[in-house]
Amino acid sequence: MIKTIIVEDERLAREELKKLLSNFPEINVIDEAANVSEGIKKIDALKPDLIFLDIQMPGGKNGFDLLEVIDHIPNVIFTTAHDEFALKAFEVNALDYLTKPIDTDRLEDSILKVKKEMGQEDVIEHKLSAKDKVFVKDGERCWFVKIGNVRYFESAGNYSKVFFDKYNPLILKSLSALEERLDEKQFFRANRKHIINLEFIKNIHPHFNGGLKVELSCGATIEVSRRQAAKFKDRMAL
Repeated sequence: MIKTIIVEDERLAREELKKLLSNFPEINVIDEAANVSEGIKKIDALKPDLIFLDIQMPGGKNGFDLLEVIDHIPNVIFTTAHDEFALKAFEVNALDYLTKPIDTDRLEDSILKVKKEMGQEDVIEHKLSAKDKVFVKDGERCWFVKIGNVRYFESAGNYSKVFFDKYNPLILKSLSALEERLDEKQFFRANRKHIINLEFIKNIHPHFNGGLKVELSCGATIEVSRRQAAKFKDRMAL
């Protein structure tokens, strides 16, 4: 069981979260707190494995202030109505960041992250859908990116580049590891070096030796290898 405390100033929000968490038998909500001071006392006394932590709370202190003073540091999932604190949340090593109203699928993904962090054996990571957001860090720069906005991924040895908006940061994951996490309905492994977002395809052209060339709406042109072209045609055909 994962001992859990909810720190949230709104009673209805606490009740709704407890209702959602009741669908996960591995989660044991042992207590709740309505403000930072109460949260500090209960976390240090009960030493939970996990806290769901609201960011903006009354009394002049927020969720980040709480994390600075507690002696027992549990796994943290932030809950908030806004995205504006997302980057800071991941900078303090939060496992996840949920925006209200909390989506059940996103909550399940968060709990899977907790189980993986705690070393539980039965963890199977869910595929990342277009609406999911991920934390991307390259050196000192950070982004909170919706997966559906990523045009393509490009292999760089054991690392990968992520192409979205005007950025292409390098992340510490291989293309193969990314392929396992991405929803195959939206992302396609075009060749040894690229995974493309099918939503960004603008034109498709025949290419040498039975392959294809795909033109994306951003102007990038990516080759679909002969081997992958057959799979691509099967997927995209009526």
